[in-house]
Amino acid sequence: MGKRFSRAVPVAQTLMGSLLAGASFSAVAQSEPLSADALDWEPWGKEEAATQLCRGRYVMPGYRLAEQDSPETLAAEATEADYDIDGRTILRGDVVLRRANEEVEADQVTMPADRERVNAEGNIALRDGTALVRGDSAEIMLNEDRTQLDNSRFVLYDQHLRGQAGQLEQLEKDQYRLQDARFTTCDPGKNTWQLVSSDIHLDQAEGFGTARHARLEIKDVPVMYVPWVRFPIDDRRHTGLLTPAISLSGDGVDYTQPFYWNIAPNRDATITPRWMSDHGLLLNGEFRYLLEESGGTVEAGFLNSDNGGSGGAEGRLEGEDRWYFEAQHVGRVNPRSGYRLRYGAASDGRYFDDFGGEFGSSDRASMERLAQVDYRGERWQLDARAQGFQRLDYPLNERDKPFYRLPSLTANARWQLGNGLYSQWRSNATYFWRDVNEQRVIEREAATGSRLHLTPAFGWRFDRPWGYIEPRTEFWYTGYQLDYGDRATENSESPSRSIAVSSVDSGLIFERELALGGREYRQTLEPRLNYAYVPRTDQSELPDFDSSERPFSWNQLWSAQRFSGADRVGDLNRLSLGVESRLLEDETGRDRLSVGIGQSVYFDERRIDIEGDADTLPPRSDGERYYQATRDRSPLVTRVDWQINNRWSTGYEWLYDDNLDRTESSTVDVRYRHPRGHVVNLGYRWEIQDFDPGVEPSDDSFRNYNREEWDLSFAWKASPQIDLIGRYLHDQTNDRALEQLAGVQWSDCCYGLQLVWREWVDDSDTARIGDDFNDRGLFLRFVFRGLGGVGQSTDGFFEQAIPGYRPAPL
Repeated sequence: MGKRFSRAVPVAQTLMGSLLAGASFSAVAQSEPLSADALDWEPWGKEEAATQLCRGRYVMPGYRLAEQDSPETLAAEATEADYDIDGRTILRGDVVLRRANEEVEADQVTMPADRERVNAEGNIALRDGTALVRGDSAEIMLNEDRTQLDNSRFVLYDQHLRGQAGQLEQLEKDQYRLQDARFTTCDPGKNTWQLVSSDIHLDQAEGFGTARHARLEIKDVPVMYVPWVRFPIDDRRHTGLLTPAISLSGDGVDYTQPFYWNIAPNRDATITPRWMSDHGLLLNGEFRYLLEESGGTVEAGFLNSDNGGSGGAEGRLEGEDRWYFEAQHVGRVNPRSGYRLRYGAASDGRYFDDFGGEFGSSDRASMERLAQVDYRGERWQLDARAQGFQRLDYPLNERDKPFYRLPSLTANARWQLGNGLYSQWRSNATYFWRDVNEQRVIEREAATGSRLHLTPAFGWRFDRPWGYIEPRTEFWYTGYQLDYGDRATENSESPSRSIAVSSVDSGLIFERELALGGREYRQTLEPRLNYAYVPRTDQSELPDFDSSERPFSWNQLWSAQRFSGADRVGDLNRLSLGVESRLLEDETGRDRLSVGIGQSVYFDERRIDIEGDADTLPPRSDGERYYQATRDRSPLVTRVDWQINNRWSTGYEWLYDDNLDRTESSTVDVRYRHPRGHVVNLGYRWEIQDFDPGVEPSDDSFRNYNREEWDLSFAWKASPQIDLIGRYLHDQTNDRALEQLAGVQWSDCCYGLQLVWREWVDDSDTARIGDDFNDRGLFLRFVFRGLGGVGQSTDGFFEQAIPGYRPAPL
């Protein structure tokens, strides 16, 4: 039975607390004689292995010696202990030393009388809870921060890294040198790749390492040599080259090489040259900064004399300089008040279609210009802003240019008066401006000027578990001071409108217990009745700064407002009736099934449209608009949301005109979610011709046909390491594929590979489909775990294209 020795020695930074923290950049691999068990490797169990990328994990075994009361106490245990006449201590036979969270095992340990160093020999293992180091012999200078370990192998538990060095030496505090070293993240026994270097220097104080004569080996075959390389060894940022991105598509070759500049702890910049064979050299840059109470970014890109591109857009902007600039700054004035500044501009509306987004896609529609300050009090919410947008269309029609708000001031508040009574105050004053030729836009959009909009409201809500009723009245006052420029008009330059918007919303809630399929549920039956009245008021002299008619939907059954914005208030005298039933699972309270049906009954015509004329209806020759204004009831709205089981769910919305016996729109979605990550989505959308009343034939968004689309997307985890992904979006109306995508992703602890093919329709920002063209590309991304890789990051694109999919990060 071994003896136990405990005594205090001077505290010094030892091998475990410094060397292994510094090795956190990558890891080792070579044909190692050590077994996986000797590397503290623990394979996953059968059930865990089915969901893990790695075959196992590195886990430190429990400490063999108990923790001492003082972190300076060195506890020792050995089979034999000898002392010579010089005071030297020799421990032999399964020696274990522990101080604080560091533990050392060896066959023999020798300590001189001054206790300033430790010499260990034979089967050395050093552990500190985060890493393991093994070697044949070691000399640890306790008072000089110097250590030398020969023929070492080490493991970083959390980083899943292992390494090997012929000699590992601590030169001084936070400075280390590894000779003849190898690193990898592959599981034990798998050396798919390894980084090999004859000389590695680690500077833990600065957080980086350097390697000389380094080479990357794949399956023991050298594939790349670098005479000198610098790399990070912790989470601190460091100046240097970042992972490049390369893609091949119908547009040619696209190569991006970012360079990161760590200016200061609170400032950095990324400079990104990007060469595109069909456009030329694009130089991008981003600067970020963080102050005590604020921070922001500045971005810019510039391409001198575009080569003209390729595909259907070839030659469109040839010879032109392409650029963009965007700056953002946010901060706080005090705990209740903050501010935002933003300015963005681009050389043309095609900039982000050609150069932005992933896989050639871009959903950026505008660039914002904003100066805003707000206040959020217990009762009042205040907002002051100057705001505008550059709309990214090419070409951009005059009437599509957005209005600037210079400025816009908002003040809102709410008061609870007791017994269910409440009052609200909403107000806004805005000056609208845009740079257009007044002669080239319709009259209601030709004006610029100021608008004062006041909407005080008063209501009462009686709410009980079995039902509610809420009468409410809003008074809308809107006044203008307008300037039509060179446009001749008979409209008043200072029109105004005053109108009351009244509604009564009510509903009942019935519940019952229900048993289905051996499960307990609560079923509700919730009839709802909503009456809204808005008197008809002529608004033909009012401008149209920000209004559009809302398409009909389930939510519109219960809304008194037919228009968005403040320039139009639609006349309305209608009663909406509906009923909804929900099936709630008693154990979780989760909605399993929700079914609703409703319809509005109109007691009067709706003469107010976007033109604001209260006296006339649309002409009978405009059959669709006339019918929508004079019909005596809305389409019948049916909606279903069904969680079929824990994996399958579906949603359905159907707008049916029971008067003309026709469908106005229908949407069906079927979704599959598997606990292992399988995802399948199938969607169908159909809308009748001119269904959106806010879109006019002169608008570029107008489509003079029914819209019908199919959308199928999936992500299938063939194994924990392999994902198969795909999407097919079909335009049934024009019998064409809008998007096709297929790809595979391999990911494990060692490396990651992503190969994706995509073909899509590039819309030329007009209503005509004849000038649209197809683009396609093959995209490859390859990553060595712990080293980085080559290729374009795609996670955000996949999550948007395939709802519910969460790709394993590469």
